Amino acid sequence: MAFSCTGAHAERYAVAPTLTLDLRITAEARVEAIALRCQIRIEPNRRRYSTTEGDRLHDLFGAPDRWADTLKPLQLANLSLMVPTFTRATTVDLPLPLTYDMEIATTKYFQALDDGVVPLLLLFSGTVFTSVDGRLRVAQVPWSEEASYPLPVRVWREAVDINFPNSAWLPLHRETLERLRTYKTHNSLPTWESVVDALLKTEE
Repeated sequence: MAFSCTGAHAERYAVAPTLTLDLRITAEARVEAIALRCQIRIEPNRRRYSTTEGDRLHDLFGAPDRWADTLKPLQLANLSLMVPTFTRATTVDLPLPLTYDMEIATTKYFQALDDGVVPLLLLFSGTVFTSVDGRLRVAQVPWSEEASYPLPVRVWREAVDINFPNSAWLPLHRETLERLRTYKTHNSLPTWESVVDALLKTEE
């Protein structure tokens, strides 16, 4: 059995930002089902970065002269999928939910990139059900099964923009939000963006 990722696209009608990966599975015989698990990691050391991208990644990896030690894989997702019956080969959709929480390391990483691709590593495990001479046989997906996929940054951005066009989300403590609310009221500011803009102008 072998696995490969052959493509990715943004889900336009998903409730939350979601990517769908096209997962190709091949086998030497008929497979009744697979209870599949997939761990997805970002491998940041497998691409180059512009100076601007490097500045944005400082919070995650520090200064570029330290990247040889700090550019470690980032855990993106742990997914489960039931693969239906197929003979020799099939392609299935693997939904990948995304978060736009700017406190999450993977979101910071995606947001820092201008273009190019994000190197993904897909690690597979799970249970395979096959039928041999009318008898059900159960086997494990070897832990050595993996696949690489260069996810285009534009696909991630498209998935996020479907739900949050030209927006970003920042989590705040309730006390901080209340202080901002007071500032907003006292200064007769119409939106939260105008509050942040006013504070930035004051700092500048």
